Amino acid sequence: MISPRHLPERWGRLDVTVRDLPPALLLLALALLPSFRGHGTQLGGLPSRPFDAVAVVAVALQCAPLAVRRKWPVVCLALVSAGFALDQLRGYHSPAGTALPLALVSAGSYLDRHRRTATFLFSLAYVALAVALVRLGADEPPSEFVTFYLVLVLAWGFGAWLRSSRAAEAERRRRVAEDSRVAERTRIARELHDVVTHHVTAMVVQAEAARCLTASPDRLDRTLTAVSDTGRRAISDLRHLLDLLNPDYGRPGNGDPGLDSPDPVPPVGSLLALVERTREAGQPVAFTETGTPAEPAGSADFVAYRVVQEALTNALKYAHGSPTSVHVRHGTGEITVEVGTDGPGSRDLSPGGNGRGLAGLRARVHVLGGEFSAGDRTGGGFVVRARIPAGTAS
Repeated sequence: MISPRHLPERWGRLDVTVRDLPPALLLLALALLPSFRGHGTQLGGLPSRPFDAVAVVAVALQCAPLAVRRKWPVVCLALVSAGFALDQLRGYHSPAGTALPLALVSAGSYLDRHRRTATFLFSLAYVALAVALVRLGADEPPSEFVTFYLVLVLAWGFGAWLRSSRAAEAERRRRVAEDSRVAERTRIARELHDVVTHHVTAMVVQAEAARCLTASPDRLDRTLTAVSDTGRRAISDLRHLLDLLNPDYGRPGNGDPGLDSPDPVPPVGSLLALVERTREAGQPVAFTETGTPAEPAGSADFVAYRVVQEALTNALKYAHGSPTSVHVRHGTGEITVEVGTDGPGSRDLSPGGNGRGLAGLRARVHVLGGEFSAGDRTGGGFVVRARIPAGTAS
């Protein structure tokens, strides 16, 4: 049993011919009713004639083609025009004449090609009909024919307006979709920047440190293990980002064996693990976390993690070995992050100084309605601060 609320959806999925058929049949039935005969459009003022077999043909020609008015607008207009001409020349004056302006609206709205040719041929046919009516004894002045023609032009113009409105809406939706794609590409670019910069920087620093540990096999082994683990995390994070672009990437059986990870996404909230990895890379980091994290924190926890990650990457690159402090405070409705280092740091927070890291962090925080700053701190060193709105602390 189909639910009544699902009927409009199922009706909208039907072919346009099926949806346009009921109105066409309804107009056909009304035009054939005896009480409506002779009460339709009268162009030229010819005397009315009783209905006969030809009248049924004229009514059918005007009504039935409305079923294809959107699918084949030219065919519809041609057949309806022929039926209207037969109706007026024979003097039936059927209510089916209403189909002519409907066909013109549909042609103006749905005809894609040869629009000017169609309007010229229709106008020519109308002039021929007017001349034929006059020769048959039409007693109406020429102004009546001109007025009726202007009404038909208005119907065509209304259809053209519907067409332009539909095109404008389609263009608006296209622009919205394109803007969404650009925003998503920008977001993924930021993710790639964060992942690659942090992990590769840590690997480079650890590899450089390994050169000095050849005389200490145990420490050298631990350092190389840290390099390997960092590389695996980088692969796992990159694989997660590629999953956003192609959901089939990296699945079993897709040529990506051995890269499975129980944690394919950045460990949001695991700031201590991030700090420990930075310490393994040779950076002395003092970490404090106060307050109770909000449940749920939503995107705030993720953004806080990225701020700390990027700031620690900056410390590794530009102030390696300098004391660094990370303080995270979970307050009522917000997370406050402060990462400071005694070294110079970098205002760009990105390799080559292109500003992507700084701009990316600021954009992440501002999207959530927070505040972000990065610069020199009093007494020397560099500090990154962020206030990120979050859920109510529990």
